[in-house]
Amino acid sequence: MDIFLQQLINGIVLGSIYSLVALGYTLVYGIMGLINFAHGDIVMVGAMVAFTVIHLLSGSGLPMFLIAGIGILAAILVCMAVGYLIEKVAYRPLRGAPRLAPLITAIGVSMLLQNLAMMIWGRGYLSFPALLPAISIPVAGAGISAVQILIVCASAAMMSGLSFLVKKTKLGNAMRATAQNREVATLMGVNANAIISITFIIGSALAAVAGVMVSAYYGVAHYDMGFILGLKAFTAAVLGGIGNIEGAMLGGLLLGIIESMGAGYLGAITGGVMGSNY
Repeated sequence: MDIFLQQLINGIVLGSIYSLVALGYTLVYGIMGLINFAHGDIVMVGAMVAFTVIHLLSGSGLPMFLIAGIGILAAILVCMAVGYLIEKVAYRPLRGAPRLAPLITAIGVSMLLQNLAMMIWGRGYLSFPALLPAISIPVAGAGISAVQILIVCASAAMMSGLSFLVKKTKLGNAMRATAQNREVATLMGVNANAIISITFIIGSALAAVAGVMVSAYYGVAHYDMGFILGLKAFTAAVLGGIGNIEGAMLGGLLLGIIESMGAGYLGAITGGVMGSNY
């Protein structure tokens, strides 16, 4: 029972991260019908930028929570800019092209981001600094750390905020109208280009936070970390029905729990380790 509860907690934490990344896939697909395979690498960019800022400020004498906040804010701003540039430069010129062209372009953008990150930060694994004290709170025989609590709470807040934005605001109405029929939405006064750009920006901001979360959780960052994480999040988005926000959230949580349970029980049976390597 202790193993089950511990793996359930780990699965919810992993699933929260997958859900955040999956929302980026589902937002872009819902608006454009495009699978943005470069989204996982935006997660990596967020982690790397946060690492750099935190590392540069680590000797400044500022409190760690303030340094972490500045690092996360920098990661969000950089990823928003990257997401906007990717949409405007790589995807917008191909809107009228056959479906295969944007897909190949997305793969090319992913490779470009990985190679740029490798040139800037190198090939090696970077030790991500601890953002919170290493404490463990006992819960019915299991343990939950401060980082895990922060990840789950922050993910829940951002997912709830996104759901409210899409369903209850004027911007959300414009996004849903553009997703349903871009031409008709334009005739009704919606700036489709601006809405698509905003969608990429929102998804990239979520990816930046997810990148910081996963690096803080595992304690490392790497130029290739977004590839496997992106595939898992894409699987979660498909599992929940890609284009469906609530489905992406549920799919991410379900995938995280299944992966964690497999790591706990199958790893124990085989005597090996089936960790969640990204």
